[in-house]
Amino acid sequence: MRILHVTHQYPPDYIGGVELYTQTVARAQAAAGQRVAVFTHDAGGALPTGASGDSSHWRDGDIEIYAVQSAPASANRRFLATFSHKPAASAFAHVLAHFQPDLVHIQHLMGLPTALVDELTARRIPFVVTLHDYWWGCANAQLLTNDSAQICRGPDALYFNCTRCAAARFGAPKPGLTAGLAMPLVSPLMARRAQLLRHLLARAAHLITPTNFVANWHRGQGMATARLSVLPLGVERPPLIPVRTRDAQTPLRFTYIGSLAWQKGLHVLLAAFTQVPGDASLWIAGDPNTDAAYAQSLQQMADARVHFLGKLDRQQVWHTLAQTDMVVAPSLCYESFSLLVHEAFVAGVPVLASRLGALAEVVHNGVDGMLAAPGDMEAWRTALQNVVDQPEQLAPLRAGIRAPLTVEAHVDKLMEIYAEVLGAKVARGQDKKAEYSADFYPKR
Repeated sequence: MRILHVTHQYPPDYIGGVELYTQTVARAQAAAGQRVAVFTHDAGGALPTGASGDSSHWRDGDIEIYAVQSAPASANRRFLATFSHKPAASAFAHVLAHFQPDLVHIQHLMGLPTALVDELTARRIPFVVTLHDYWWGCANAQLLTNDSAQICRGPDALYFNCTRCAAARFGAPKPGLTAGLAMPLVSPLMARRAQLLRHLLARAAHLITPTNFVANWHRGQGMATARLSVLPLGVERPPLIPVRTRDAQTPLRFTYIGSLAWQKGLHVLLAAFTQVPGDASLWIAGDPNTDAAYAQSLQQMADARVHFLGKLDRQQVWHTLAQTDMVVAPSLCYESFSLLVHEAFVAGVPVLASRLGALAEVVHNGVDGMLAAPGDMEAWRTALQNVVDQPEQLAPLRAGIRAPLTVEAHVDKLMEIYAEVLGAKVARGQDKKAEYSADFYPKR
């Protein structure tokens, strides 16, 4: 099978969750004997061998990488690229002619035009879409407002809340007032964006989400989700992870690994932890340069029991988890999957997480972890103190952990979906639908 993945960014220049997932899946598919390629934006640095003009072509092992050079440089340009980006559309047409995929898997289209799908439709190439986050309904992708830093449920009927967010992004001192003035211009633009993306998803042969929460949110926005599968992402396994053993003299160790960004709720965690007496420590790992001011504020809040580890590589992540008693995920936003939680489960480590979004779906309170109210410092202080005072409760939580899906099992399920999509294409008009719907996160 010839598979083309489409994503807004790709390693090594970008190493976010979607980027790493795309690379991991593409490598696994190539290793299984598939012909695999990726269409993406180039980072704009030195071009690899074979690069020319507005696009470049190189290889990542057995994967062919096609990159359009003119990536939108700002958030505003990335937003506008959804409507039109002629260099990307032209480069994509050439890639389709050259690679001739049997199927296209769209991972993300931020900064890329919906016209890419017009090219697929014209060539009758089926495509599937993984909804990794909320970008398809929220230009911010995280359902967080730019003006008040609050969780948003999605666009309102007239897109006034989206207009207010746009005004705040432009730096308006009074976003609400500015939004009122900008409504005649911005609201139709937001409505057009929603129309384009909904039409795109309606043409997809299949949609995939990593959790039920993400699937239900898109359903609530009126997206075409009749052909949708909930398929958790596969989690890579290290060669060996020793489970941490404790005795009465060993300090309890809590760990956070991820972005040092306010929406991750680390200020709430620190405010709570510093009020918890007892023999415990808190390790925080993440790049302090992502938001230097926020990282500095966290260090100012910390006491001597808090240790900042900086940015970790993959080996260091597993080494840190092997020395951890409980992972903490105090997010203030709607996580769509949480790689941290799933890697903790691979390592046999229970999780204390916010009762919010997908976190409340993947962490089972009292079974493999605990849940606390998001943003509620007192609730987090109580939960942390409970673990410090009764560390013996961690053993049954470890025993209750269910191993996450492996990368290999995830790719096998993807290939099943692909095969059914291509089978429906061959059937030419019959009502055969690709539908994989195993419920990995049953409702409780």
